Amino acid sequence: MNAPATEVETKKAGCNEPCPIERGMRVLGGKWTGSVLWHLKDGPVRFNDLARQLGGASKKMVDQRLKELEAQGLVRREVLSTRPIAVAYEMTDMGHSALGVLEHLKAWTDAHGI
Repeated sequence: MNAPATEVETKKAGCNEPCPIERGMRVLGGKWTGSVLWHLKDGPVRFNDLARQLGGASKKMVDQRLKELEAQGLVRREVLSTRPIAVAYEMTDMGHSALGVLEHLKAWTDAHGI
């Protein structure tokens, strides 16, 4: 009869599924993802305004991140007009719930001069 694995043995063996930190980083850890959410924290922002606020990100990159965030339920897209096309993005309740993580990250980087 085999003895149950100890906690250390289990940790060494790894797990078949990503841990909660890895799963969270898959959602929030993408390039520009945190910045996109941060800029949406105060309310809806039109696409071109958001792209300008992000400075170093191309419009294509901003568009990709917004589509990912929308698919994950963190951001909502609203068409303001069709001619010319104008869209605004805002955070969902789930998106707002991620702000605590981003605020802690900001405080940590500020505290350590990163």
